[in-house]
Amino acid sequence: MAEFADKYEALILRRERSRLYVTLNRPEVKNALNPTLIGELKSVFTILRDRRDIKVVILRGAGGTFCAGADLKNMEQSFTDKPKPGEKDPIAVWNRQFGAFLEMMNNTPQVVVAAVEGYAIAGGFGILCVSDVAICTEGAGFAMSETAIGIVPAQIAPFVAVRIGVPQTRHLALTAARFKGAEALRLGIAHYLVPDSAALDAKLEEVLKQIDKCAPIANALTKQVVMRVGTEPLSDVLDFAADRFAEARRGPEAGEGLRAFAEKRPPRWAVE
Repeated sequence: MAEFADKYEALILRRERSRLYVTLNRPEVKNALNPTLIGELKSVFTILRDRRDIKVVILRGAGGTFCAGADLKNMEQSFTDKPKPGEKDPIAVWNRQFGAFLEMMNNTPQVVVAAVEGYAIAGGFGILCVSDVAICTEGAGFAMSETAIGIVPAQIAPFVAVRIGVPQTRHLALTAARFKGAEALRLGIAHYLVPDSAALDAKLEEVLKQIDKCAPIANALTKQVVMRVGTEPLSDVLDFAADRFAEARRGPEAGEGLRAFAEKRPPRWAVE
């Protein structure tokens, strides 16, 4: 079983039973994304693909801010060389790597909970939009700000569109509009809105206790089904869903869950 590193340069990891807390740790730049931070996140989610002992990942930012997007200083200093004839532009290659990470996070078998305060801007907004559950403070700020500095929200836009629909994504992307928590809740970006950091911690614990009640493999299989909705014909999705139902029913969780129900006790996974 692959293990996480003892220490990361731009992340803080904390394990608590079946929960993994992942904190973006570049508070001096509002947890802006640079190659180190993205690389470490990618390494963590690569390990998570095969870890069934972890059923929920909690993402938040150090210093009271979730993530203010790409580190623009790093971006400005990068890619001074033009592509060679016949080669793909290295900027496009670099940009697509961030999309690959978002795909990985979007499809991870664990439940991903984003706890957001401060800012979730640009790339940070994209990370928020691939979470399964989002808890945001009223004062948190959000934006797809890329077009305001002359670039394209290329890798985050498809995930935002899946989250809130194409019309709303067009509005946010083509105006670079900034908005707060109440609008994030209205748009469906956030699932819970809380007044401050203390309330964020309390709501997070409440949500985690709800997730504790759910069987981890059943959650992973359910996520696989839901992720196919809208991208495959309905009949194919239902066929896939039936196979996942059979997989779960013949697996150990269903037997434990049914016994626990009959014996009027919590299932094993709810108390681990």
